[in-house]
Amino acid sequence: MRKRLIQTLRILTFGTSAAEIAEAAAVLPLLFMVLIGIFWFGQAFRIYGTITRAAQDGARAAVAPACATCAALGSTPPVNAYNAISDVLTTARLDPQQLSRLGTPPSVVSCNGKSTACGTEPKICVQQNIQLSDPAKSGTGMCGVSVTFQYPYQFSLPFTSLSQQRIQIPAAARVRQETQ
Repeated sequence: MRKRLIQTLRILTFGTSAAEIAEAAAVLPLLFMVLIGIFWFGQAFRIYGTITRAAQDGARAAVAPACATCAALGSTPPVNAYNAISDVLTTARLDPQQLSRLGTPPSVVSCNGKSTACGTEPKICVQQNIQLSDPAKSGTGMCGVSVTFQYPYQFSLPFTSLSQQRIQIPAAARVRQETQ
């Protein structure tokens, strides 16, 4: 009886023919690829959230009235917006020097016939005096500021088509201009 039990245990122990090792060798690389993908897409989502917040802060800074003492320092709405965006990016440990304008500025309707050009800041597009709401629907149109830019991100997913691919993540925000 004892001899038979030992034989049965030996068969169970050595009779698997390393099937578990083969299954692990097939499944573990796929599992690691999924985990690495979750990490890199999480990083892209973090950057997207950060630059969206930066665009919102930049738009708020662009509509803020310029202070009398700042005029000598060249405090214009595009400069205010860029400084606010830089502060948010620096806090999040992103490089503000990597900012760039979108390929084509968003099409907007001008408010009061004033210019809606992108402004002088080379890394971001600040469009002032834009129509935020349709006057036909709301009775009076609201004027505001639009801030747009993009930030690069490079995926690093080995053995995929996304490996070392650089994408541009866009950010945009619009803020209503307050009348005083």
